[in-house]
Amino acid sequence: MPTEAKWWQSAVIYQIYPRSFADGDGDGMGDLKGITQRLDSLASLGIDAVWFSPFFRSPQKDAGYDVSDYKDIDPLFGTLGDFDTMLEKATSLGIRVIVDLVPNHSSDQHALFQAALKAAPNSPERDMYMFRDGKGDSGELAPNNWESVFGGQAWTRITEPNGELGQWYLHIFDSSQPDFNWENEAVKLEFDSVLRFWLDRGVAGFRIDVAHGMAKAPGLPDLKQNLSTMTGLEDKNSQAHPFWGQDAVHDINRRFRSVLDEYDDRAMCGEAWLPTIEKMAKWVRPGEYHQTFNFNYLETPWDKAKLETVVNESLIGFGAVGAPSTWVLSNHDVIRHATRMGYDKVPKQGDGIGPNYPQPDEAKGQRVSRAATAFMLGLPGGAYLYQGEELGLPEHTTIEAKYREDPTFFRTKGERVGRDGCRVPIPWEAHEPAFGFNKTGESWLPQPASYQRYARDTQEGIAGSTLELYKRLLKVRKEFDMGNGELIWAPEHASENSLAYKNNGVLVLANFTGSAISMPAGELLATTQHDLLVEEVLEHDQVVWIKL
Repeated sequence: MPTEAKWWQSAVIYQIYPRSFADGDGDGMGDLKGITQRLDSLASLGIDAVWFSPFFRSPQKDAGYDVSDYKDIDPLFGTLGDFDTMLEKATSLGIRVIVDLVPNHSSDQHALFQAALKAAPNSPERDMYMFRDGKGDSGELAPNNWESVFGGQAWTRITEPNGELGQWYLHIFDSSQPDFNWENEAVKLEFDSVLRFWLDRGVAGFRIDVAHGMAKAPGLPDLKQNLSTMTGLEDKNSQAHPFWGQDAVHDINRRFRSVLDEYDDRAMCGEAWLPTIEKMAKWVRPGEYHQTFNFNYLETPWDKAKLETVVNESLIGFGAVGAPSTWVLSNHDVIRHATRMGYDKVPKQGDGIGPNYPQPDEAKGQRVSRAATAFMLGLPGGAYLYQGEELGLPEHTTIEAKYREDPTFFRTKGERVGRDGCRVPIPWEAHEPAFGFNKTGESWLPQPASYQRYARDTQEGIAGSTLELYKRLLKVRKEFDMGNGELIWAPEHASENSLAYKNNGVLVLANFTGSAISMPAGELLATTQHDLLVEEVLEHDQVVWIKL
């Protein structure tokens, strides 16, 4: 068995998007009191930890990823006392708590940025952020051609305290999210303090937002190709991107790690969208992150050859630096995989799906996503789940423009609808207001009528439901310690259209396309087939776990 200090190597971590998990006061916005009331349901699901998207004080221009105070809770979600109460209950249930740190940028309402606006160019206050003089005869042109991930240019010009147009500041995201200057020691000290504040409070660690973006190339050179994505250039062999995955960011990684190492039993996971697994693995070298999301795996379609390749690359790449892989299929920035897998061609990351787009094949998405989850949870290493996926929850693909909140929608004038569809409040009870999200029926984003049939109470205890499938998979995974196991491909159990592997005494068999295949002999531990009595054949787009 692994040591307790390495819980994160095999943990199943559940992402809570606080706005949309549970609303305790009925105002339509999820909050910490609502979360606390629903923690028992997560304990029964069988997860090991929860990761909270930001609940810090914020103007909420980007759903909390624009932080104005890293050491306080936004009143939308409650108070520090509410956080402490939630943490105490989670701990009593054996659930660790991970918080989201946003160090690439702050809100423009943060006291540090407000001080920078009032200070002179080249002052210590300005040096906390990425201020630069503009180009052109009077500085009227942006310092370079970088574009925001949310669309439009990545620079905004300010009016100086004397009333004249002056310098520009960099914002890889919205103009309300100025980038910190991570070459400045004062910025590093500021975040040392933030880390210790939450670690002292008892959190188990951090998920680091935009972990690959904090270091910028010297001289801030122009981009040859602007794609407005988190992943940088599409050409994996191209030159280094000037603000994604710069080598200097590893010094920041080590700085964060040194603070965590002052405490026992803590971990951090990096959000690093990098073009290859080999590059991603550098983030989990000794002395850097404990985990990094395997986005290459997330973006791999349900395809036998492609999945076999990405799993092999992951185990080799991460194994080369002595780290397990961390698998994931959905989060708050991507189309939910129950919908994504209902498409033959998936929209670009961050674009989302709107009512005028081609709509997904819902039945196919449900079938394939269940299979993809069962295939993933059998793999050795850690895994992340996104709230609602245990219900088979699909994307809300028909949100009207008047309800949209994602900055991407506004900065692209609706050309890209953004990520609201995966952030809609989740359903708990089919016949309660807002499907049990609260008692008033209010909801910050509208819930589609289809969510009624995915509500938790309609699946609880129902054999073959997606909820019971997740519970069963997590129970068996823990019983056989599969997170700490070793993958061994088992071609002797596979066919032309199927893939099989062994892990700690469990055979995982996935049938992708075509006709049904015969199941090997052995005790049936878990199956994605709704007909639980079928033990002789495995249909297409199905996965079975068998005790060897």
